Amino acid sequence: MKIPFNKPAVLGSEIKYIRQTVRSLKISGDGEFTKECSKLIETKFAVNKVLLTTSCTHALEMAALLLDIKRGDEVIVPSYTFSSTVNAFLLRGAKPVFCDIRGDTLNIDEKNIRDKITKRTKAIVPVHYAGVGCEMDYIKDIAEENNLKVVEDAAQAVNAKYNGRYLGTIGDLGAYSFHETKNYACGEGGALLINDDRYVERAEIIREKGTDRSRFYRGEVDKYTWVDIGSSYLPSEILSAFLLAQLENKDKIQNMRGAVFSHYMKSLKKYQKNGLLRLPVIPKQCRTNYHMFYVLLPNEKFRDTLLRELNSQGIHAVIHYLPLHSSPMGLKLGYHTGDFPISEEVSQRIIRLPLYAGLKDEDFEYIIETIGEKLEALE
Repeated sequence: MKIPFNKPAVLGSEIKYIRQTVRSLKISGDGEFTKECSKLIETKFAVNKVLLTTSCTHALEMAALLLDIKRGDEVIVPSYTFSSTVNAFLLRGAKPVFCDIRGDTLNIDEKNIRDKITKRTKAIVPVHYAGVGCEMDYIKDIAEENNLKVVEDAAQAVNAKYNGRYLGTIGDLGAYSFHETKNYACGEGGALLINDDRYVERAEIIREKGTDRSRFYRGEVDKYTWVDIGSSYLPSEILSAFLLAQLENKDKIQNMRGAVFSHYMKSLKKYQKNGLLRLPVIPKQCRTNYHMFYVLLPNEKFRDTLLRELNSQGIHAVIHYLPLHSSPMGLKLGYHTGDFPISEEVSQRIIRLPLYAGLKDEDFEYIIETIGEKLEALE
């Protein structure tokens, strides 16, 4: 038996929309499907403006440009995240100021942020790990007190909520991912969410290679020209066509993933009571999108043994981030192993299990049975 870690859900009109796009011969960016995707997110999630991008990485890069991040500036980020969170700001010359994570949600420890702020700090970048929201009210209060901007890295959190608001819509700017591994996918893709209207016009220019072409298409100028720095951040219409079908089925996909997630929680609860693993924690103010299901094992040796056993049985389980502060690049930036102990400990103990819409019941039972056998043997 071979059970993949991830499998994109194709439930609706993906192929139909792609055919429509190809037949129209209009496959470059910002066509009708791109506009429909943006409109859907703006309407459903109550966002001022949404601009689709070629990746969440590029959405974060646009955010760094919009905030006018410069050499010597500082940006507070969790160490337990993907490199894109940091690279977007590092490319502008900023210094990443790492922060440890909470032991429960694995999100940035908001209580540690205030001590990281200096006169050079320009932004806080919370990462909503596994589709569970950071403590955004607390983080926003800190930002307002210190005149800082908040950029939500909501790559894993599309359609998830914190205190009734969609993640990505709470900070000044937000970034989504539509990578193949995410809940809603188009292979490679992302979106920049703009929650402050002051950034809209410049965001359009940056996204269009530094030109005011968007204004030209709306008839606001009679020709377009180069007016600012920028790059090419537009996804093709083929990707947007696939994505629109995904977004139209977002709640159905989420409910299917939620059923698998709930089944994991129920089936593995007894092993948490025995101290053999720890299940995900979802605070009451958060509504997850069931992006991933992970467990924390007692120690690294225990984790690695179980991981090998699962994969030898055809179950593609994986670890996750290696903390950025102790990576080769982090060491070059002056950080050291041991600086953020919770991030390091979680990295050594975590296993992510297969979770996708349409995971078959017999596959799920095989996963649970295999985990149970190995845990009991290792006990």
